[in-house]
Amino acid sequence: MLDFNFVLLHVADSAASAKFYRDLLGIPIISEVPGFAMLPLREGVTLGLWLRETVEPKTSGETGASEISFAVADKAAIAALHADWQARGLPILQPPAEVGFGTTFTAQDPDGHRLRVVAPPAA
Repeated sequence: MLDFNFVLLHVADSAASAKFYRDLLGIPIISEVPGFAMLPLREGVTLGLWLRETVEPKTSGETGASEISFAVADKAAIAALHADWQARGLPILQPPAEVGFGTTFTAQDPDGHRLRVVAPPAA
């Protein structure tokens, strides 16, 4: 069985992106070399940030075609995080909305990667 342990984003500036995610998520940068940085998302899962122009094999993908999703407890947490991210200047692609899987909003990181926050539906 395969063990999921890594999310890799291709970015324009790995150092700037590492600082962005460190500050946004309140997590440390655990490794940083020119063109690449890593941060822990949770036990056993790491976020990698690779300088887009040095990715091998060369990438043809465009940012914004996929999402990283984060879970929060409830609508109040959605509202608080949405306000915080708006205050930080993150582009909000979708304001808080009710959808089939709960309450959600979507923002963008500096490279255009989508960041979705989800709270489960109220019981």
